[in-house]
Amino acid sequence: MNNQEKYLGDNDFIVSKTDKSGIIVYCNEIFSKMAGYPPSQLIGANHNLIRHPDMPRIAFKIAWSLIKQNKEFFGYVKNLCADGSFYWVFTYITADTDSKGNILSYTSVRRKPPKSAINTIVPIYKLLTDAELTGGIEASQDLLNKFLDEKNTSYEELVINLQKGAVI
Repeated sequence: MNNQEKYLGDNDFIVSKTDKSGIIVYCNEIFSKMAGYPPSQLIGANHNLIRHPDMPRIAFKIAWSLIKQNKEFFGYVKNLCADGSFYWVFTYITADTDSKGNILSYTSVRRKPPKSAINTIVPIYKLLTDAELTGGIEASQDLLNKFLDEKNTSYEELVINLQKGAVI
C-alpha cells in the first residue's frame, strides 16, 4: 500500500454488479481502470478485493444489512487499487429483484464524492477502525451509535447531508 490517491472524474460513474454473495459478475471500464485490474481479474472475484484496510468493517455491516433487506445503501468508501494506491467514492448499492421481490443480485454505482465529505468522514472512520482493533465490530457499532446520537442524526441522514455539503 502507498499514499497515492487517484481521483474519479467529475462525470465518471463506476458500475458493478455482484451475485448475492458479493462475487463480481459485471464491471464497467471505469471500475477496471480505477481499481487497476483487468476485467478478467475482477469478474469472478469477491468485491472485497478492493477493500481498503482504512475502511471500518461496520460500514460494510450496515451496507449488507440494508441491501439484504432490499433497502438502498449510500455511503463513502475508500477503495484499494491493485498498485496499492486508493480512491474514494460515494456509493449507492441496491438489490436487483425478480417479479416476486426475491433478491437476485446487487448493483453498485459510485461517483466522485465531495472533498468536504471525505475530510469529514476520514477522522470518523479512523475512530471506528481503531475501535474495531481493540474491541471488535461491536465497539465500532457502539462508537458510531454514540456519535450519531450526539449529532442527533441517523447514518443515512449523515451521509446525505455530507453529500449536500453540510458541515458536521
